[in-house]
Amino acid sequence: MHTLAKCEWVKKGLPLCLIGDSGTGKSHLLIALGTEAAMAGYRVKYTLATKLVNELVEASDDKQLSKTIARYGRVDLLCIDELGYMELDRRGAELLFQVLTEREEKASVAIASNESFSGWTKTFTDPRLCAAIVDRLTFGGNIIETGTESFRLAQTRARSGDTTTESSAP
Repeated sequence: MHTLAKCEWVKKGLPLCLIGDSGTGKSHLLIALGTEAAMAGYRVKYTLATKLVNELVEASDDKQLSKTIARYGRVDLLCIDELGYMELDRRGAELLFQVLTEREEKASVAIASNESFSGWTKTFTDPRLCAAIVDRLTFGGNIIETGTESFRLAQTRARSGDTTTESSAP
């Protein structure tokens, strides 16, 4: 994490994928690394995956898609949170692909997902499109797995005095 916080990957335009179950710190890491990049002088934009896709669909309907994609292309680091939580229709997935393609090897994208790459076919139902998106988000970049144990659940249990572990819970 200390190496990533130095933002060399942002300078080089490389991607970052944070993969893990809910509550494992992906969003916190995404925001922290985005904040570090902003403090280092990089232009950073944070968005939820569904919000980005909805914005792209609306822009396409309003004949403003090129302008919207260009706006996302001007930031040095685009942080996309909660990718994989919801299935995207083909149109939304294709529009997201356009944003990723526009940024490929020029500007960084960091994503947080609760789904491993093998499960992304639930989000991107077209296997070819799914493979192309995974390819763009992993080529030359960093993949960090945050694990399966929820920090939120652990804190809640600690506050309530519950000492059972997640594996022994019913």
